[in-house]
Amino acid sequence: MKGPLLLSVSVFVIFISILASYHSTYLNLSLLQENYSHTSTEILQYFKSAIARPAQPELNHQQDQQPMLKNTIKNTMSKTLHHAKITPHRSGARGHADHGWLNTYHSFSFAGWYNPKFNSFGSLRVLNEDRVKPNSGFPTHPHRDFEIFSYILSGELTHRDSMLTKGAEGDAGSDRFYRMHRGDVQFTTGGTGIAHSEFNEHNKDTVHFLQIWAIPWKRGLKPRYHTRSFSDDDKRKGFVNILSPLKGGVDATAEQEKVAEPMIPGTIPIHADFVMGAGIIAPETSFEWKVGAKVTDATKRKVYVHVPMTKGGKAKVRLDGREDAILAEGDGAFVESVNAGDKLVVESIGEAEAEVIVLDTA
Repeated sequence: MKGPLLLSVSVFVIFISILASYHSTYLNLSLLQENYSHTSTEILQYFKSAIARPAQPELNHQQDQQPMLKNTIKNTMSKTLHHAKITPHRSGARGHADHGWLNTYHSFSFAGWYNPKFNSFGSLRVLNEDRVKPNSGFPTHPHRDFEIFSYILSGELTHRDSMLTKGAEGDAGSDRFYRMHRGDVQFTTGGTGIAHSEFNEHNKDTVHFLQIWAIPWKRGLKPRYHTRSFSDDDKRKGFVNILSPLKGGVDATAEQEKVAEPMIPGTIPIHADFVMGAGIIAPETSFEWKVGAKVTDATKRKVYVHVPMTKGGKAKVRLDGREDAILAEGDGAFVESVNAGDKLVVESIGEAEAEVIVLDTA
């Protein structure tokens, strides 16, 4: 009797041990499965937020639930100019004056508006966004020792040298007399002194344009005009170079001044270590600006980015993937501590295509 009893007890003990071991294993597996499921969900959400596009509201909802994670991902994946300082210059911080015939915004101190924070940026001295009503404009006025250029956004602006009499100008496409339209750029080297007028001679359309001044690398240059057109089709493919330094630089010979060949073919020559570019960027598209455009002298550079007011507030861009460098229409940005060869990414994130002006200076 004792033998069978001992055997039964032994079998029961073994059974209880196996059951306990199985239960422990089951609990561990359950915990592991729960942890794995939780971890998998976090990883899935992490990558979904990293690749989510604005056009997908269901993914945007997940992004909104994890804003800190979203920003970390974007900065890690998109930010390339870690050494650069980018400071937005908001539209509302610009000087503004409405004279009736002229509605103007000043990114830098100009005329009756002065702000010591916004005096100049490298050789960039003036950036005005102007709207001039029909049959009005800037009468004949002098300039000297500045490089001055007008970039037409819409409408018509007539440039006329002071030596030309209205009605007897001849060819309306010459440098001294030019009716500018969208895509046209008119450039003036003030040098030792020049006088001209800029008038909207159209009967009904307001002209909208940027007037930009740069400080030349030396004073007393020979006055000169240049005009050139740049197509919207090209600007929609990538940044188009508009201005580049005169070949020969600050020591250019009289012959080089006469030929006026720019460092970048197809651009307008400027007497400064300065490059201008322009692009029209479709929503959810990025353009890349190569600092210095491979032609400038100084390796330490600054870039000013401006978004003109052309789309009724529907255009918006982000610089270098930074959430604190999003620009609306009328905004600009100071990009500092960059080097020639750096790549500045400009991403269109608004509802409409964004026209972007890049001013690259030493």
